[in-house]
Formats: sequence, structure tokens, C-alpha cells
Amino acid sequence: MQPMSHQVMGYDRAITMFSPDGRLLQVEYAKKTVKQGSTAIGMVCRDGVLLVTDKRIIDPLVVADAVEKIWQIDDHIGATAAGILSDARVLIERAQLRAQVHRVTYDTSVDVLTIVKDIAALKQICTQSGGLRPFGVSLLIAGVDAEPVLFETDPTGIYFQYHAAVIGEGEIEIEEILKKEYSKELTIDDGMRLCIRAMKKVLDDNFNVERIDSAYIRTADKKFVKVKKDLLAKILKTVK
Repeated sequence: MQPMSHQVMGYDRAITMFSPDGRLLQVEYAKKTVKQGSTAIGMVCRDGVLLVTDKRIIDPLVVADAVEKIWQIDDHIGATAAGILSDARVLIERAQLRAQVHRVTYDTSVDVLTIVKDIAALKQICTQSGGLRPFGVSLLIAGVDAEPVLFETDPTGIYFQYHAAVIGEGEIEIEEILKKEYSKELTIDDGMRLCIRAMKKVLDDNFNVERIDSAYIRTADKKFVKVKKDLLAKILKTVK
């Protein structure tokens, strides 16, 4: 007799229930949701840190500028996401509040790792508490403390620091491109070209400037800056 599947046996019905082989199936489902989300790339560059993302707007009736995929957490911290963006919004608003409370309390800016740990802790709680579900989103959190840093958090609540990272659709293919072409000596402008070229190569034929959102934080001034559409359009025309 063939063994019954985990789904038939009910191991995926509760977040707190481990399967016999030690898996939390609801968490694994959440991670699959992230892989179906629109692509987001983060990159630490020589002169700062960069975020580039695909807003995946394929409906011509949608106002592209109204779709937000990169968020400012503090003057020196930004984030993007892949997965369920409504889940991301809750986490981002929590991070923004945490940053403002820190600034009012201590009269100084919060460090990036404190924000990352706070988000990761909430995500982890949602993997072990009955009546909750995991956050179906991964975040790339980029900022500049003493130096530019980039972190990724996933639905399990774990976080890692990266030189460059990609989440969402096309993750495997774009990661291979980054492994071959990424260098710590890239400038923000160079990194932006690399990210857009990788997205254009991997994503579908409908990829255009209206789908791209990008922001950077330079080490020199530690200021979150959204990249203007005309610059993105210029870069998109030059990449093959």
C-alpha cells in the first residue's frame, strides 16, 4: 500500500503541526508563494546600496505610478518584497513605526539590523502560534549604517546578509547571472544596468519601463532616493 500524502493526513492544516519528516508544510507553502511573486533584486555597491524591482503591471488600465513596490523605512533604509504585497505592507509599516520610535526616543537613526531582527521575529512567531498563518512574503531590506548592507528575510523568520540577492519570479535564473557578473566594485549606476539587464533577459516580453521601480542609498549622504522614470527608460534602451 502506498503511504498517504501529508495533505491527506492533515499535516498541512495547522501551522503548529510537524509532518513525520520534520516539516512545517504551511511555511513551505508560504515560501512557494514568494517564488510566484514579482522579481526584486538588492545589491551592495561600491558607493551605496541599490534596490530594483519588477512591479509586474500587465493591465494597461492600471496607473503604474500608483503601484508601490519599494518602500522607504527611514532616511537611510529602504525595502522591497516578493509574495503577498499586503503582507509586506503590514511589515513595512511596523518597521517604519519602529524607526520613528527609535529616532524620537534616542535622537538617532536606527541601525538596519535592528529593523531586520524585529521583522524576522514577528515572522517567526507566526510559524509557531495556533490560529495564525505565516507571512507569505520575503523582504529585501537595504540601508547604510557605517557601510551599505543588504538583508533578506523569508517566511520562516530567518534572515541573511547578502552582497546581492534576488527574490520572486525568475530567482534561479537571475541569481546565476548575478553570480557571474556581480562585483563589489560595481557603482550604483553599473548595478542598476546589471539588474535591469538580468530582468529583461529572464522575464517575459511585456517587460518595460513602467514595470520597473528602483531606489538607492549612497554611502556619502545616507539618503533614500527613488530613481526617476526617465533615467530607467534611458538605461532600459541601452541594455540588450
